[in-house]
Amino acid sequence: MGKKVIVTGADGFIGSHLTEELVRRGDRVKAFCYYNSFGSNGWLDTLPPQIKNEIEFFSGDIRDPHGVATAIAGQEVVYHLAALIAIPFSYHSPDSYVDTNIKGTLNVLNACRDLNVERLLVTSTSEVYGTARYVPIDEKHPYQGQSPYSATKIGADRLAESFYRSFDLPVTIVRPFNTYGPRQSGRAIIPTIITQLLAGQKEIRLGSLTPTRDFNYVKDTAAGFMAIADCPAAIGRELNIATGVEHSIGDLAKELIAQINPGATIVCEEQRLRPEKSEVNRLLGDSTQLRQLTGWKPAYTFQEGLALTTQFLRENLDSYKVGQYVL
Repeated sequence: MGKKVIVTGADGFIGSHLTEELVRRGDRVKAFCYYNSFGSNGWLDTLPPQIKNEIEFFSGDIRDPHGVATAIAGQEVVYHLAALIAIPFSYHSPDSYVDTNIKGTLNVLNACRDLNVERLLVTSTSEVYGTARYVPIDEKHPYQGQSPYSATKIGADRLAESFYRSFDLPVTIVRPFNTYGPRQSGRAIIPTIITQLLAGQKEIRLGSLTPTRDFNYVKDTAAGFMAIADCPAAIGRELNIATGVEHSIGDLAKELIAQINPGATIVCEEQRLRPEKSEVNRLLGDSTQLRQLTGWKPAYTFQEGLALTTQFLRENLDSYKVGQYVL
C-alpha cells in the first residue's frame, strides 16, 4: 500500500480491474494506455470519478523504448500487462505480436533494469503450456507454442527469466489461466455466449465445444497480481493463477443457455474453429506455489462470477457486436 506503481495495458480488460483495485487499496497508480487519436483510455474511462481522478494517465506505445522508460521513471513497482492477446488475429498478423509481446516486454525489462525498480511483474498466459500433457498443470510443465500468440508469450517469458538470471532484475512471471468477467472483449468465449443469449438469438454460434479451460474471475486474477507484488519470495519465480477446476466449452454453453435462454441451441461455425494442431484442448492449472507463498485463493465461485459477468453484459449489450465473429 502507498507504493508508486505503473500498470502497462491499464486500459484493457485485466489491466483496468488491476488499476482500479490498486487505487482502492491506496497505491499511487500511473496507467500506461495505448496512444490513440480519440483520447480514449479504454475501460478506465468507465470507472467512477472517485477512482479515475486518482489515476495518473500516460499515453504511449509499449513498442517505443523511450516512451516506456519515460513512463517507468520514478515508479517502484511495475505491472506489465500490455500485449496483443487474440489468438485468431495472431494467425493473420504474427509480426505485430513479435513487436508488441516480445520487443515490448524487452523495452520494459531494459527500463526496469536501468531505473532500478523494486519489483516487476511480467504477465504470461496459460497458453504457453499448450494442450496439457498432464494435469493439473504446474509451473514445470513443458512449453508448446501452438499459436503465434503463445509463441511470443513464451519468448517474452524467457526474456524475463534471462534478465533475472543475468542482471538480478527483481522480476516475477505471473501466469493467469483463462480470466473472465466484466469488460472482457466480445472475442472471448464467455462474452460470446452470453451476449448472443441476451440478444435473444436462437442459434448460439461457437467454435469447438470439447476444449476445457480453468476460468479465473477477473477480481481474483487482480488479487493474485497484488499478492505476488507484496511477496518478496516470489522474485525469480513463475507463478500460476488458477482455480484447479476445469469446464468444457460445451458444458459452459449449456449452463448459460439454461440460465438465460433455455430455447437456444448451439451451432458450430467453421470460421470459429482453430487449426487442428493449434487448438489447445485442455487447460487445468495448479496454483499450489502461489497459495503457499501468498495465501491467495479465489474469492468468487464460478457461478458468482458468471452472474456478475451476465449482469454487466446485460447493462452494456450495446457495446458489443452480438453474433459477429470478432478476431
